[in-house]
Amino acid sequence: MAALRRKRLAMKSSKEAEGCSTAVAGKGHCVMYTADGTRFEVPLVYLGKTVFSELLRISGEEFGFTSDDGRITLPCDATVMEYILCLLRRSASTEVENALLSSMAIPSLGIASHQHTVCSY
Repeated sequence: MAALRRKRLAMKSSKEAEGCSTAVAGKGHCVMYTADGTRFEVPLVYLGKTVFSELLRISGEEFGFTSDDGRITLPCDATVMEYILCLLRRSASTEVENALLSSMAIPSLGIASHQHTVCSY
């Protein structure tokens, strides 16, 4: 009986630890959220890319640089973010990044896209 209680406590503690660890990005990454609330760990090297510079600029105008809870929120949904990360993993050129940005609709500074391409890697 005591062993069962310890096991339940251990399981609860590991779940609590998981909740805490999700707030911190892995080494070489930063945490960003999309407009729909999806969390992404973005490699720091991507922050110098044209597409992220533009998304961060628009994010600052639309949401402020961080929200009340300290999150950086990008003005796109998770599908668009996955597509952007896919392009960057494949070392997309600046021209491809610019084409992606120009294909996005920006109604009142919010970005929405009709891109639904799936990246296979």
